[in-house]
Amino acid sequence: MRKPAEWRASKLGWGVCFNSARLTAQTYGSTAFGQPQDLDAVNVIALMAAGPSFLTVATKGQKCVNLTGLSLTIPIDMEPMLATAMPELPEGDHWDYEPKWDGFRVIAHRVGAEITLISRGARPMTRYFPEIVAALGRLGEQSLVLDGEVIVIGPEGLDFDALLQRVHPADSRVLMLSHKTPAAYVAFDLLARGGRDLRGLPLRERRAELESALSGVSGGINLTPRTSDRAQAVRWFELFEGAGLDGVMAKNWEQPYIPGKRAWIKVKHERTADCVVIGFRWSTDGTALGSLLLGLYDDMGELHYVGHTSSFSAAEKRQLLDLLEPMRGDSGIAQGRAPGGLSRWSRGKDGKETNWESLRPELTCEVAYDKLQGGHRFRHATRFMRWRPDKPPAECKFDQIPTPSPHAVDAIFG
Repeated sequence: MRKPAEWRASKLGWGVCFNSARLTAQTYGSTAFGQPQDLDAVNVIALMAAGPSFLTVATKGQKCVNLTGLSLTIPIDMEPMLATAMPELPEGDHWDYEPKWDGFRVIAHRVGAEITLISRGARPMTRYFPEIVAALGRLGEQSLVLDGEVIVIGPEGLDFDALLQRVHPADSRVLMLSHKTPAAYVAFDLLARGGRDLRGLPLRERRAELESALSGVSGGINLTPRTSDRAQAVRWFELFEGAGLDGVMAKNWEQPYIPGKRAWIKVKHERTADCVVIGFRWSTDGTALGSLLLGLYDDMGELHYVGHTSSFSAAEKRQLLDLLEPMRGDSGIAQGRAPGGLSRWSRGKDGKETNWESLRPELTCEVAYDKLQGGHRFRHATRFMRWRPDKPPAECKFDQIPTPSPHAVDAIFG
């Protein structure tokens, strides 16, 4: 049992400081603190409701109280529950369906005035989105942990490129972009509320708590819609693509929240396109092909880089070098978008992420993709389907990419 003189910060780096019988949160690492005021357990817990929570404190009479509030009940480095890709939505009474948002997955922790945004891999995101921190601070709920997505809405729907630009090292630019391209938070799960860990509850109960916690919410915080009607979810799948959404999620209505497990189902749009191979990147060790670089022609005959594919076995990647060797030469890209170029994501990576080998545009292939981001590049790595020796490279054009009917993001929330 801890004695008052042995109070120390929790492993999360928080400390407790008593000042005139008032608790305040400070980041003292593992610094030891002096004698606390004499407070009974009830008063300590009441005071802690207004600030961050800690592992253990010693109270009057040497009684230890476990203050497992939100910051420790839901670990700051917890990986979110994930989804497995499937070709179609499951059927059954126990399934619930939601839109699949195209943004940053973020767990939002709030305890009193302390708000923390954490992305996958325990990546801190709080400083990049001050407008979301402010919106969460306006909630009536003083202690909760939300699971959701950070999105940016542009003139043509969700704008992932603009969202990427929000992650910037300069505070002045972060502030400027928070006004120029403001982000919003779309909540779809509630993991804790009022110091209660809700992860063990079935989704139907967590959803009811979420709707209660976010009742009447506005101004940067949104509650994702849901339906138990599979036919409605199928309509969403087609309709919401025009707003830039990825697809539809299916979740077991009776399932608890399982961190890190792919127990949900996601159905995403997948189409194929014929592309011309314009170059390649080497593998990390420089002994084999890493990925093929793909291009498409615009209506003016200009060739543009649109993405890459690397879905080959190790043996296939080695063999591909022999196939590509005779095609080394000018890629044909003149004024169009080219691979390479430093960004905040590739800087400091020895050039491996930006260097590429150019090939004459003679080889064509069919790839599967989920989305053409901003109308000019594939959102994710594509999946190689087959070679297309029957397809002339000049016929690999943007006009083969279907354009969904526009749909307003705001209309999704009703």
